[in-house]
This record gives sequence, C-alpha cells and structure tokens, in this order.
Amino acid sequence: MTLIDAFVAKVIEHSDYTKEDHHYLYNRVLALVGEANGNPDSQSETLIDLKEELVDLAVANGKVGALLEERDCLGAELMNFITPIPSKVNKRFWETYEKSPQQAIADFYDLSQKNDYIKVSAIAKNIAFKTPSPYGDLEITINLSKPEKDPKAIAAAKQMKTSSYPKCQLCMENEGYQGRIDHPARANHRIIRLPLGDEEWGFQYSPYAYFNEHSIVLNTQHVPMVISRKTFEQLLDIVDMLPGYFVGSNADLPIVGGSILTHNHYQAGRHVFPMEMAEITQSFKFKGFETIEAGIVNWPMSVLRLTSSHKADLVDLAEHIHLAWRDYSDSGADILAYTGEIPHHTITPIARRKNGNFQLDLVLRDNHTSPEHPDGIYHPHVDVQHIKKENIGLIEVMGLAILPPRLKDELLEVEKYLLNQYNDMADYHKAWADRIKSAHPDINQENVQELVRQAVGQTFARVLEDAGVYKNQTDFMRFVESVGLAKA
Repeated sequence: MTLIDAFVAKVIEHSDYTKEDHHYLYNRVLALVGEANGNPDSQSETLIDLKEELVDLAVANGKVGALLEERDCLGAELMNFITPIPSKVNKRFWETYEKSPQQAIADFYDLSQKNDYIKVSAIAKNIAFKTPSPYGDLEITINLSKPEKDPKAIAAAKQMKTSSYPKCQLCMENEGYQGRIDHPARANHRIIRLPLGDEEWGFQYSPYAYFNEHSIVLNTQHVPMVISRKTFEQLLDIVDMLPGYFVGSNADLPIVGGSILTHNHYQAGRHVFPMEMAEITQSFKFKGFETIEAGIVNWPMSVLRLTSSHKADLVDLAEHIHLAWRDYSDSGADILAYTGEIPHHTITPIARRKNGNFQLDLVLRDNHTSPEHPDGIYHPHVDVQHIKKENIGLIEVMGLAILPPRLKDELLEVEKYLLNQYNDMADYHKAWADRIKSAHPDINQENVQELVRQAVGQTFARVLEDAGVYKNQTDFMRFVESVGLAKA
C-alpha cells in the first residue's frame, strides 16, 4: 500500500472518519507533505511510524524544515486527524465518567498515547532503575526522552520575532497550537475541563512522562503557583475525582519550587512512590483535630503525614500547619522563616486515597541561603551536585530522581575508571569514584554497573537529606509541639 493510502486507512480505523472521507483525507495529507516525490510504498504498520515517514517525505519535498521542532509541528498536525476536537473529547469523557470514572480516564490516556501526544517511544529511551537506601528503594531515572536543543534551532529561534502567545506551556491556549521553533507543537493536544470548587481547571497528560500516567492538572487562568487552603481542598477533590491517582503540588517559592512557578498547576498519576511506602516513626494527634492520625514519616526530607476519612478536617489541619510553618523560626536548628520581608517557608503537599481514607503528606520546605550554601541551605550541596544540582521538586521529594542526560555517558566513563581502563571521566566525579573503588576492591566487569548505580542511589539519598529541613526528630518535634499536640 502506498504511504498516504496506508496513513489514511489508519486514520479512518482510529477516528470518526469513514471510508467516504478517504479522498478528502488523502488530499489534505497530500497538501501537507507535498507531491514532488510522489507517493511511495510503505511497509510500516503503526500510525505513528507512518506519520514519521510522511514527515520524512515532507522534508524531502521542501514542505517543512529538517529541524526537529519543524518536524514536530507537522507530525502533530498529522496526528490531529485522529484526535477529536476539544468539545467532543470533553463530551465523551464526561459521558463515560458518569458510568465509569476509571474507563473515562483510561480512554483519555489511550487517546493521548495513540495520537502521539505522549511520546511513548521517546520515554522508552530513559534509563530507569531502583537502588536500596536506608529509607527503602529509591527510583532513579536518567532523562533521555526530551531531545536536547539543536544549535541550529537555538540560532533560528533568536532570529524569530518574539511572541508571548501562549504565555507558557501550561496555558489552555496551547490546545491545538501549531507550534514554532521556540514553542512545542500542540495541534494534537487536548485538555479535559475539570471543575474544582468555584474554579475551572484542566486535566492533561505530560508528553514526556516520568512515571505511570503522569498527568498535569492546571488552572485555566495564567496565575502564579501558590500554596493555600484552596490548594489542600483541590488536591483532596482531585483524588476523589480521579480514582487511583495521587496528586501533589510543587512548592511556591524559588529554589524549593518546581521549574514553572508562573502558572498554578499540580502533578498527578497512577504510581506508588517510595515516600508513600515509608513508615511513620512517631505518631501523635494535634489538639482540636483528634479525628486525624498524624505522624512523622521515616524519610530524608521532613514529612508530616495526616490520615482521616474527614476531608474538611484534613483541610483545616493542613492549613493550620502551613500557616504555623510559614512563620516558624528556630535558630538552634538553622530554621529561618524570613529575611526582612522575604519569606523562606512553604510546603510541598501530596494527596492520595489510602484504604478508604484521605491522606496528605506535607513536606516542609525552607529556601534560605548562606555564604557557605549560596544555592540554598536545603538544596543539594556542592559535593553531590556532580550527580544532581537542579531544584528538588515534587517528583524528587517523593523518591524518584530525575537526573540529567549527561550522566548516561559520564557514568560509563566512571565505570571504565573503576576498571582501570582508558577513560574520559569528568574531574568532578573523581572523588566520588575513588570512594566507590575504595569500598569495593572486588569490582569487576560483571558488577561495575550495579555498583555505580547503587552509588548513584546513595548520592540521591544524600541529595534528599540535604533538602530535608530537619536533621533529627528532636528538632522536628519542637515544631510539631508548637502547632499543638493533643493530650495522650
């Protein structure tokens, strides 16, 4: 079968189009990819592979540039043929949701993979493994899914007229946006409208997922990140609306916040993170909130876990703790709430359903700096930045390391160094590699990769310990007691 015919047949199979639409679809695709080199045969069997062949043909015909960003714009436009318009996607979602919320979510997830909005093949390139730690197994991902910017694309973007539309990659205006060299293609992007209290939010999947069914719940308005009482209300509402999903928010301050602080959003998905499996080390109840089981979590960061069947009580206590932490200082523990008018304290909250109850994990965050730690006192310290120096956001907080692509090749050079082979190991790995070598005199070709991965996990545990506000439970309990404990 010829390439365009094969693609059109797949579009009809996976969409609302019928055989009567064949010539229409053929001609629309032909207009996008060009006629100069004819319509070659194809042996590809999947829609996404056929799409890639069509993009290659369009490049050969001069209909689109060869840069990845230009190819993606055409690729998304081609996959838009199998993607219903937003109103229809939403109508189907909510009609199905009335019968089965799980099926509505599954259908939307399936569409987002089938139309190549979720980059399944790119995500498969990530290196992922688990490593033991004193806090349980940690999850490590070396992120290879997002392609690095081509210098030609960077140069081309500089020549473009600047645009502030859409304002950011989380804005609703991305839905259906054609894309450009400095903004990703979104022709095949769809967002489910999600009512949260008196606000309308959006629910979408992440194109480059870090975990199972990685999704984004975003404010339909371009407003900055903020942790407030409404945050806790919305997180608990979301875990009610999306059964089987956790949901959490990045903190709302620099250093301890996520990469996008300009647009209020949450991250959700169907994944059990290491932090969720961590046990409580000390249990207690807060005064006035005796219906809520509370405790400190055995985790390198400072986490209070609240569990109850009463959603409203959880919201009240979470906001009570949030406000108390915002103004709490303890010079003996190097806890500083403000520098002048500048606030340093906030919370990374995570919500889930657990055994029929609602559960909130509140991770205390502090972003103040010092001459010794200019990047942040509770930020990865210099001696671990050869592995991870970026902000510790929501995903890392929960025990999943998102490590930079450079480590794929750099860790191979470390392995060569450990085996006394010729290598090009970066100098900043040497002290770390020497410690591995000293600890494992029996290192060999068969075990070197596993030992290096274990060392990466140990370093990530240290990263989380650096980001943890409290280094001992005694200091942590002083804060807990300041909030107000119920009598035993």
